[in-house]
Amino acid sequence: MVTCIYRTGSGIVVSRDGQYGFLQADWDTLFVGDGLKNTLEGFSLTGDDAPRIAVQESLLPPIGSQEVWASGVTYFSSRLARMEESKSAGGADFYARVYNADRPELFFKSVAERVRGHGQTVRVREDSEWDVPEPELTLAISDEGKIIGYTIGNDMSSRSIEGENPLYLPQAKSYEGATGLGPSLCVLDTPIEKSTEIKLSISRAGSVAFQGETSLKEMKRELEELVGYLYRELDFKKGCYLMTGTGIVPGTDFTLRSGDEISIQIENLGTLVQTVE
Repeated sequence: MVTCIYRTGSGIVVSRDGQYGFLQADWDTLFVGDGLKNTLEGFSLTGDDAPRIAVQESLLPPIGSQEVWASGVTYFSSRLARMEESKSAGGADFYARVYNADRPELFFKSVAERVRGHGQTVRVREDSEWDVPEPELTLAISDEGKIIGYTIGNDMSSRSIEGENPLYLPQAKSYEGATGLGPSLCVLDTPIEKSTEIKLSISRAGSVAFQGETSLKEMKRELEELVGYLYRELDFKKGCYLMTGTGIVPGTDFTLRSGDEISIQIENLGTLVQTVE
């Protein structure tokens, strides 16, 4: 069973089995201790139309005070893509070493106020020539380092800037409109399965410009391993989100354009749709 928690302009909404109800809680408390589990226990859905309408008309990104972090080169396909984009700068071996290292690549992605949600716009940098979305399973993690839920992430990236020099990664990854999350925070009865499929579709002027798919079984890293490294020397008093890397990378012949519609679907978590400014 999947329980979806939406943040809306009218309050927090819980959805389960087609029923909706308002949750009387502060978003950040869901990420502290057993706050999410305790809040959902005994919660009854009313079937009222108001929360359903709130989700349809005033949906916000599913984030409060949490930071968003990200993992890189966790799929073999992303290793190959990073090697290709950095070849001219002599950095191909750099990404091969990251893929094979014990320590994963982790980097800061965004503060909460820069996150864009379902139905909102994301951006490409004006000083970039090669830009792609990166569809990623994103973990919701409590202050204690426990995975409490999942959402869909869109890690917008400038491949041209990162390809110039690996040290330009912060500029390639972190800028206004570079982070998408949504449409909801999903709680599963059991940990997400490795067979879970991730699909990406990009529409341009009414036609499909790119599409691809992968599954979590293509990941080299374990989810708990990524969380363990992130929390090794960092405290997150209100929890955090962690993007877990991408296994779908458009080729060198593709770049995003203004007006493109990005659709990311993850099995059991829904679909995140955003338009490029």
